[in-house]
Amino acid sequence: MITQAVILGIIQGLTEFFPVSSTAHLIIVPWFFGWVGDVNTLSFDVALHAGTLTALLFSFWKDWLEIFTKKRRLLGLIILASIPAGIAGLYLNDIIEKTLRNPFLISLMLVAVGLVMLAAERSEKRKTMDKTDFVDAFIIGIAQAVAIIPGVSRSGITISAGLFKGLKREAAARFSFLISTPIIAGATLLHLKKFLTTWELHDFHLFTAGFISSSITGFFAIIFLLSFLKKYPLNLFVYYRFILAVVIIAGIWLRG
Repeated sequence: MITQAVILGIIQGLTEFFPVSSTAHLIIVPWFFGWVGDVNTLSFDVALHAGTLTALLFSFWKDWLEIFTKKRRLLGLIILASIPAGIAGLYLNDIIEKTLRNPFLISLMLVAVGLVMLAAERSEKRKTMDKTDFVDAFIIGIAQAVAIIPGVSRSGITISAGLFKGLKREAAARFSFLISTPIIAGATLLHLKKFLTTWELHDFHLFTAGFISSSITGFFAIIFLLSFLKKYPLNLFVYYRFILAVVIIAGIWLRG
């Protein structure tokens, strides 16, 4: 079980920031391999989300320090962009968890958002993050709200929205990570509240393994993606999404 927790932590750390949908992977991997127990519960998500939140804060602590002390306008943009996803998470989270965690739907969203990412790469990219305005922030925030659907990918849809609004790839990714910080923090607190209100016994060794592996992997995933997007388009991740969708559909067919 510790091995499963570490594997899922690594998957979370990579896929939370790579535009391939962390939720999809955390649903599909246990489903595909038949993993059960604490690693296949929403409670375990607390550890994984806390890990990626730690990775974000460690990666961007200097940015946040400047945002709170010097760049108040950017703080306003981040707050504005966080509102739609915050509302969606607060009112739709339980509905999504109960009705949309379906492998076939996930495969459809992997393909659909992959096509959006390809289209976004064709847009003109000229703006830095400092040139982002309130309309840009709100549109990217709406995109982040859509990411509550499994298979969409928060980074994939928000980076694409940023590209459509003319942001350079690296700037779109950086803004995506900044606006995801309060949302991941909120999701962590939401799952933590559910965790604390249940009377079930949990293996904290598993949770610790998931937290550590997701935080370390997430930190390096952020560094890699920001560097990667300075030179290369999103196409590699799009092709991965398409392949994963095919694998999921094949798995459904074989199990049927």
